[in-house]
Amino acid sequence: MASTGQRQEEGGLLADINVTPLVDVTLVLLVIFMVAAPLIVNVPSIKVELPRASSGDETQKAMLALTLQREAAGGYRLFVNGKLGDDQAVRDAFQALHGQDRELQAVIAADKGVAYGDVVHVVDLVKTLGVRKFALDTDPVR
Repeated sequence: MASTGQRQEEGGLLADINVTPLVDVTLVLLVIFMVAAPLIVNVPSIKVELPRASSGDETQKAMLALTLQREAAGGYRLFVNGKLGDDQAVRDAFQALHGQDRELQAVIAADKGVAYGDVVHVVDLVKTLGVRKFALDTDPVR
């Protein structure tokens, strides 16, 4: 007799669906994704091999672009919006752009050979000027 309360004829088939294998497979997949998710997330998100980027997101607002280029002697050259400059040039460009847009964004691109301390110096300079939105430019992974 069938457990559903219906009578089963002799030699007939039971027409109930067994969902246990489906639940088992679903739970196994859930466990696999739970284990794999932290491994996927821990991949470093900042790659500093520039300038291989062929395209990027367009920025609607005024932007302060700072580029640190490595020199053979071990230092760096600072470019402010494509022009060679120094810390004072960053301050001047900030004053000009900040008057146009209070939500000024800064994008800092550093060559992979530039010392970490030099990059932190430029980030600190940008933050002391009052720029609250800044990003470190990276090369997209392909």
